[in-house]
Amino acid sequence: MIHSLRRLLRCHPRTVDLVVAAALFVCSFPGSVLTLPGRDLEVPWWPGVLVAGVASLALLWRRTLPRSTVVVTLGCAMAVAALGYILTVLVIGPLMVALYTLALRSDRTTANLFTVSGITLLLGTSLVVGPDTEPLVLKLVGPVFWLLLPTSLGTTTRLRAAYLEAVQARAEHAERTREQEARHRVTEERMRIARDLHDVVAHHLVLANLQAGTVVRLMRSRPEEAERIAGELAGTTLSAVRELKATVDLLRHADDSETPSGPAPGLGQLAELAASFEAAGLSVTVNTVGRPRPLSAGADLTAYRIVQEALTNVTKHAGTGSAEVRLAYSDDRLDITVTDHGGTTTTSSATSASSAPTDGYGVIGMRERALSAGGRLRAGHRPEGGFEVVTELPLLPHAQEQPQGHPQGHPQTHDQNALA
Repeated sequence: MIHSLRRLLRCHPRTVDLVVAAALFVCSFPGSVLTLPGRDLEVPWWPGVLVAGVASLALLWRRTLPRSTVVVTLGCAMAVAALGYILTVLVIGPLMVALYTLALRSDRTTANLFTVSGITLLLGTSLVVGPDTEPLVLKLVGPVFWLLLPTSLGTTTRLRAAYLEAVQARAEHAERTREQEARHRVTEERMRIARDLHDVVAHHLVLANLQAGTVVRLMRSRPEEAERIAGELAGTTLSAVRELKATVDLLRHADDSETPSGPAPGLGQLAELAASFEAAGLSVTVNTVGRPRPLSAGADLTAYRIVQEALTNVTKHAGTGSAEVRLAYSDDRLDITVTDHGGTTTTSSATSASSAPTDGYGVIGMRERALSAGGRLRAGHRPEGGFEVVTELPLLPHAQEQPQGHPQGHPQTHDQNALA
């Protein structure tokens, strides 16, 4: 009810001003005949009503010309004091409303200046020209109180409105910031899932393509070997389907998931990853230097995907049958180096190795993955031939390490060969 009334008053300001002016003009009638107890009216009532009517009429411009309105109503109040009327709220009401509007629509300095000037002029007029029969206390205390009150109320209302506006602005800014942060997080998650899809599809499709080609070549000359590789091809495609399903499940809501997705791959599955390149004709050697220490879940997945993408690039671009993965643990970081020595058998193989991309989507994706995990990556050709990808990832603090007997699940040996 109150909010509806306030909205109605804000929508019809002109009507409000007319009602206020009419009410103050009506109040001037009893104010013009008010006298001290035991004394008769010494001045006629109609001059006071006439002056109060002019002051009330000036209030119609209080919103657009607040300073001028204060000047006009102050002049009328001084005229009332000079005629000998008692300065009550009934006769100086228009001046009070004008001061309230000025304090509401201007700064504190302006409102205080007009108020102090008004009090000084009004008291001076009342003391110099006003009747001597009125008590001095009544001449001084009444006008000062009645003129300070609207200025204080107007200033308080203006400051409260400014405070509420600032609070609303901060709330809107916070809401916009939350929406932007949410959109930013969604974009980052989509990019991460896109990188996962790229890695999974590129790795398994390259292996499947090479296995299928090998089956075709060996089908007549070595049918038993072709049958074995065909079986591995089925395993490769099944693994691709599982990883794609696990990745796509991230796009679904938690309450829509029928079955929980499997654990995310990490360096603990590095041996299986290296073995999966056997059918593609790539022998992968994994060397571990230093005591293996745990990474965060995100960094562990990042390390696995970087090694996977680097080995896939070796299979696609390098004319070589071997690659080396080196894991070097230090106090605060893990250095991962994936190296191939380039093609040495044919000219075409060497040309393929020398043309390995350094700024393709795969390298860009690996670099973004490393940055997202707080590390860095560099990739490029080796002076002695071949291609090298070096990644630095931060390790967990010692206080967060797992027990000695379960360091992340990847092998403890310092020199292992994934393929015989």
